[in-house]
Amino acid sequence: MAEYKLVMPKMGESVFEATILTWLKKPGDKVAQDETVLEVATDKVDSDVPSPVEGVVKQLFFDEGDTVEVGKVLAIIDTDQDFDQPDIAIEEEQGESTQDTEPEIEQEEVASPVEEVEKTVVQAKEAVKPIINQQNQSSSKYFSPLVLNIAQTEGISLGELDKINGSGKEGRVTKEDILDYLKNRGKVTSTAKKETASPAPEAKSPTPPSTPKTPISIGRNDEVIEMDRMRKLIANHMVNSINTSAHVSSFVEADLTNVVLWRNKHKNAFEKREGFKLSFMPIFVEAITHAIMEFPMINVSVDGDKIIRKVNINVGVATALPSGNLIVPVIKNADQKSLVGIAREMNDIVVRARQNQLRPDDTQGGTYTISNIGTFGNIIGTPIINQPQVAIMAVGSITKKPAVLETAQGDVIAIRHKMYLSHTYDHRVVDGMLGGMFVKYVGDYLEKWDMNREV
Repeated sequence: MAEYKLVMPKMGESVFEATILTWLKKPGDKVAQDETVLEVATDKVDSDVPSPVEGVVKQLFFDEGDTVEVGKVLAIIDTDQDFDQPDIAIEEEQGESTQDTEPEIEQEEVASPVEEVEKTVVQAKEAVKPIINQQNQSSSKYFSPLVLNIAQTEGISLGELDKINGSGKEGRVTKEDILDYLKNRGKVTSTAKKETASPAPEAKSPTPPSTPKTPISIGRNDEVIEMDRMRKLIANHMVNSINTSAHVSSFVEADLTNVVLWRNKHKNAFEKREGFKLSFMPIFVEAITHAIMEFPMINVSVDGDKIIRKVNINVGVATALPSGNLIVPVIKNADQKSLVGIAREMNDIVVRARQNQLRPDDTQGGTYTISNIGTFGNIIGTPIINQPQVAIMAVGSITKKPAVLETAQGDVIAIRHKMYLSHTYDHRVVDGMLGGMFVKYVGDYLEKWDMNREV
């Protein structure tokens, strides 16, 4: 019987670690090939980690709630199957084991996959070096790359970071700890600020004091519901966006009669051929993609006083989950895909999102987002920008309305399919002209839809 080392998988280019949510297997339990052993969470999505082999779980190396770097051994599985063990460098100290004894784990030869993982970790460390250099000091505490990245973004020095009380294992500072600290950072005394503030001349402006919490009275029959993990992430992300961007919105009403008639003409044949329904969303994504190609300065992010123009056009699609939460999987390189290609990828990511099967990389790298509020019968709305993007579009429900049409014989009133598009953008870098022209372009693109187009 051989030992298979189950490692924390690489879940995306920008994902360096994940937190163990739940162990579904314990030592002594049998596990089938491809059966889920544990559930893990990144700052974007929750994921399952399956076993590539059939066997018996021998040992677990981490507890629930532990944050584990990519490539670290999570568990040992005894198996009679032949397998190819991933070439992952294994450190002598994997963390505290959940067992009383630890097996001896020999150092394996490092191959190219390891170099890729190590390169990722090195890049993360390089990204947070400015924090350590701010006061030319070091700390005996361990800070995860995620925590260090937040600290760098918010201008928190290592000395200041070192004073945050951690709630994680062995007193480690978690993401929640540093976010809670940032909420109250503006309330510290001037003396404390002087001691901890970074002397860097180009340091960012301090975080403004958080709004005092309004007392809430709870009645006898009121129900107190604890936010789940994803709802907390959404709440923090939304508040952060409002505090970051200067939100402003522009609106147009588009005539989608051609789009509706074209879809009705092709939807049955499309579903028979592809195995899923042709929705309006791939059409909207195509229109937005063409608008971005026409107005590339909408496809940007802001870094201090610098504007980063994105080369790739990656459109995020806000998706409602059965739990009531929201997630935004991303269609990568949408400009390189046909309408059918967009439809196929959208169906795939939306189905997997609703089945909680998204990979962390599926939600990374978005440069623009669309939200279909029409799904809920809403005609118009003002969505919050999905940071670090600078714009988002909401499409309302398509409704029949009387409209005035100009014809060669004069103006006539006809029943048309109309839809409102609302475009919310970051006024720091997107002026009203650009924001308004962008949404008008999308509306015009949809109104001029070719009825003779094949799908």
